[in-house]
Amino acid sequence: MKKYGILVVDDSAFMRRSISRILESNPHFFVVGIARNREEAVEKVQRLQPDLVTMDVEMPVMNGLRSLEEIMKIFPVPVVMLSSQTCEGASETIKALDLGAVDFFLKDKLLNVNSDGSQIQEFLLKLRSIAEKKRPFETKRVHQHRGEERKKQQRQIKVIIIGCSTGGPSALQAILPHFPKGFPIPIVVAQHMPPGFTTPLAERFNTLCQLEVQEAVNGQPLMPGNIYIAPSGFQTRFIKKQDTTVVFKVDNPVDKDTLYKPCIDITLSSAAPIFTDSILSVILTGMGTDGMQGCGFVKRFNGIVFVEAEESCIIYGMPKAVFDAGYSDGQFVVTQMYQEIVDCVQE
Repeated sequence: MKKYGILVVDDSAFMRRSISRILESNPHFFVVGIARNREEAVEKVQRLQPDLVTMDVEMPVMNGLRSLEEIMKIFPVPVVMLSSQTCEGASETIKALDLGAVDFFLKDKLLNVNSDGSQIQEFLLKLRSIAEKKRPFETKRVHQHRGEERKKQQRQIKVIIIGCSTGGPSALQAILPHFPKGFPIPIVVAQHMPPGFTTPLAERFNTLCQLEVQEAVNGQPLMPGNIYIAPSGFQTRFIKKQDTTVVFKVDNPVDKDTLYKPCIDITLSSAAPIFTDSILSVILTGMGTDGMQGCGFVKRFNGIVFVEAEESCIIYGMPKAVFDAGYSDGQFVVTQMYQEIVDCVQE
C-alpha cells in the first residue's frame, strides 16, 4: 500500500499535534515532519520532499501566504491550506489559492468534537486524492470522438455554466480572464466552497477578468458580458419570467439530500429546460459526482457538455463521472478549454 508523507506547517503546537493525529489515523499517510516558521517550512520541503503540505493560513508569527509563495518558487509541492470561517480567513485563503495552493479545508470542521467524523474522513479522502495526482500534464490535445460530431452542429449558445470543486479556482483562472470585454454570453460559475468564501472569490476574479465578475443575487436578470459566481451556502436556480427575461433564484431550501451549496446538479437541472439546446455546460476538476445528473438534463434538452481531461485535473472525479455516463461532447485539458468554448460559441 502506497503511503504519502505530509509536512505539517503551523506555528501552534496544539494545531500541529491535532493535525498530525488526524493524518496518522489513516494508513495512507505519515507525518514526514513539522515546521513552526517560514524558514523551517521552506528548508524541510526541500530536504524531506513531502508528497503534500498542510499549512495554516492565519499565522501571526509566520505568514502562511509568504511561506506558500516561497515554497511554490523553490520546490513546488501540493499545498492544502487550513482556514478559519471568517472574513479575513476567507480573503487570505483565496489569495493562497491564487498563489498555487491546490485546496483548503476549514479548521473548525476538523476540530469539532461534536462531529460524527465525516468531516475528517472527507479531509483525508481529499488529501489522498490530491497526493495521488500524477506528474504535471503535457499540453497535448485530448478529446473524445463525440467532440468531432459536436463541431458539425450549428448552435447559438445563450448561457455558459461552469461547475467545479477541488482545484477549481486555479482551473477558472486559466479560463475566465481570457474572455474579452463585450463577450456576448453570460457565464455562471458554481464552485463548491463553504459559506463566505465566494464573495472574496468573485472580488478576486473581478480584478483579473475583462468581464465584470459578481456573486449572483436573487431576482437579478442574467445579462451578457457578466460572470456570475453562485454564492456559497445557497442554491442557485433560474426562472423565466413572462416577458422571457431569465433571472436568478438564489435561496436556501431545506434539502437534507443535497450535500453541496451551491449544487451543480441543481443549477444545471434548472437551466436545461429554459435554455434547451442553447446551453453549454463545462465540468472542471473536483471530487465526487456533482454535475453528472445535471449534465444528463443538459443532454436531454440537446445542450452541449465539455469536461476537463484527467491530465490537468487536480482530482478527476466530477469530469470522470460525466464522461463515464456518456454525457460529454468533448474532453480537454484546462489550457485548451477557453478556445474550445469560444469555438463552440462561434458556430
